[in-house]
Amino acid sequence: MTYRIFGSELSPYSVKVRSYLRYRGLAHEWIPRSPAVQDEFQKYAKLPLVPLVVTPEGEGLQDSTPIIERLEASGGVLAPADPALAFLSALLEEYGDEWGNKWMFHYRWRYQPDIWSTAERIAVQMMGAQGPLAVAQARGAVAERMTGRLGFVGSNAVTEPLIEASFKRAVGLLETHLATRPYLLGGRPSMADLGIWAQLYEAATDPTPGALLRTTSPKVMAWVQRMLAPKDEGPFETWNALAPGLMPLLKREVAALFLPWSTANAAAIAAGDKSFETALAGARWTQEPQKYHARSLAELRRKYAAAAGAPGLAEVLGEAGCLPFLA
Repeated sequence: MTYRIFGSELSPYSVKVRSYLRYRGLAHEWIPRSPAVQDEFQKYAKLPLVPLVVTPEGEGLQDSTPIIERLEASGGVLAPADPALAFLSALLEEYGDEWGNKWMFHYRWRYQPDIWSTAERIAVQMMGAQGPLAVAQARGAVAERMTGRLGFVGSNAVTEPLIEASFKRAVGLLETHLATRPYLLGGRPSMADLGIWAQLYEAATDPTPGALLRTTSPKVMAWVQRMLAPKDEGPFETWNALAPGLMPLLKREVAALFLPWSTANAAAIAAGDKSFETALAGARWTQEPQKYHARSLAELRRKYAAAAGAPGLAEVLGEAGCLPFLA
């Protein structure tokens, strides 16, 4: 009963699924995507994206959150028993997946040392078997293609200061929160950990954000290392215990940036706009709409509707400023 993960060490969503399988103790094979395995990949994949998980029964699964939720349905361990805390975990996971990805992608493809470091690693994965010349040629092509995609996550001259300030603020808040617990919700990992960790793991492997993390945030770096093979170290904590660390993250990041951005993005897609502009925490934000994320926001609202009656949830989201975007 072995799962196969077609992925990349440079894909946050691939390492997120691998970390989950390690935590669950589910036997799996890690298969770096390359031309050598393309035929096998296409046999199961509906989209040309990693991760692709092939189940022991031969079913192909894609998209990290649905993959994990599918596997959780057969023996879930990630969700706290408190439904309010379980929803907050899902909200923070989505924040990591969709907003945290902006940090990772911006630093990775904005600064020259990061561009060449990442392009080299991708080229080796894809073309290493064909020799150094093939790797060198592929590296240049990867760098050109990926720097041209910065706009897809909203990284541009206008938004750069906000993205970098968000990264530094979030890391600082996490550094304080993780000083007294091994995981975001206490003694064991959750969906929140997987979503945010995957982006920071990738950032930690790149020169510019990696240097920031290593010089300012030892607790975050210890968590990044821990999440490579997470294990239970205690129970989930209560919201009252977690609130001093997580409420500032909800207020200053999720409610101030992520959810208003999500709402503006969805409105632009619904209107058929080719670009949109909005104000986030008093700063100007402009980009092309991200089509996938409109579905992501709809799913987050569906989850909130299902959890809306959970004791204390509306009060927490109201205090944080999240409620108007979800209700």
